[in-house]
Amino acid sequence: MLDLLGHSDEARIGEIARQAASRSAGGADSERRFRDLLQALPAAIYTTDAEGRITFFNQACIDFAGRTPEVGAMWCVTWKLSLPDGTPLPHDECPMAIALKQNRPVRDVEAVAERPDGSRICFMPYPTPLRDERGRLVGAVNMLVDITARKQAEQRMMLLAYEVDHRSNNLLAVTQAILRLTKAETAAEFQAAFQGRLSALANVQRLFSASRWTGASLKTIVEDELRPYGERISITGDDIRLPATLAQSIAVAVHELATNAAKYGSLSTPSGRLEIRWETNGAEPLVLHWSERGGPRVDEPPTRKGFGIGAVDGIIRTLRGRVTRWWKPEGLVCELSFPEA
Repeated sequence: MLDLLGHSDEARIGEIARQAASRSAGGADSERRFRDLLQALPAAIYTTDAEGRITFFNQACIDFAGRTPEVGAMWCVTWKLSLPDGTPLPHDECPMAIALKQNRPVRDVEAVAERPDGSRICFMPYPTPLRDERGRLVGAVNMLVDITARKQAEQRMMLLAYEVDHRSNNLLAVTQAILRLTKAETAAEFQAAFQGRLSALANVQRLFSASRWTGASLKTIVEDELRPYGERISITGDDIRLPATLAQSIAVAVHELATNAAKYGSLSTPSGRLEIRWETNGAEPLVLHWSERGGPRVDEPPTRKGFGIGAVDGIIRTLRGRVTRWWKPEGLVCELSFPEA
């Protein structure tokens, strides 16, 4: 590939330089063959005389520069040049000018060419002085290699590395919060509770991976968590794409509510039912309603705050959300609201 030069490309430049320096010896036929050779190459190549005046450019140069250069123009075929950091680069200070003024090849340099239409190309130039049989400078040849795709790939890799770092830190913070909020009276209970919450987190990560990190589906999160309870569950609400932190918190909260319902609430009996629905409005971007019925009768609110309830409250508070509960005789009714969803 032209944007990944190796020894073969250096040899090609050297061969072009040697042919350019000696082409006058073969006369007009040699000159024509040489120009045909350069025209056939997919790389942008042009030549200058010893003073830097352009003497030849191939079609690839026109495509590269986004314009037709002028024979006799100085130093470079491009319209405008800049350094990678955006600093303007005058043509008389460009790599070709340096190669001619200092009579040496210039390598390992990057620049940005701006076309007349405003588009930009990142490239690497390979200016090489041309000398006659006596070693006198007679001109130079330059090959301009487009590395825009490589630079864009590097930028994507940097963004991906940043995103992975950000998401890893976020996931670790959520895991630490879950660990801190998980309490139990025995080691076995602690292990079961912590593993369940981690499993809910893992499901969210799977959803994000499947969507290429564009968001996690609220409906899928709820359906996956409540799937074991089959037809006793009613789920209503338009699908919403959730960002990572909110999706993780809702997944763990729904897991805890379902675990408590399976132990003590409507899902602990075959006749119990659970309705979960959500909606958005101007005041609260996301409000999730949890309503249980058909389970053990609730004569009064529990006097002891269970470990799961504490975990839900703590997780929702991390998002500056609000949890409201009503202990009705037919079962728990709970509302989770997220002002900054």
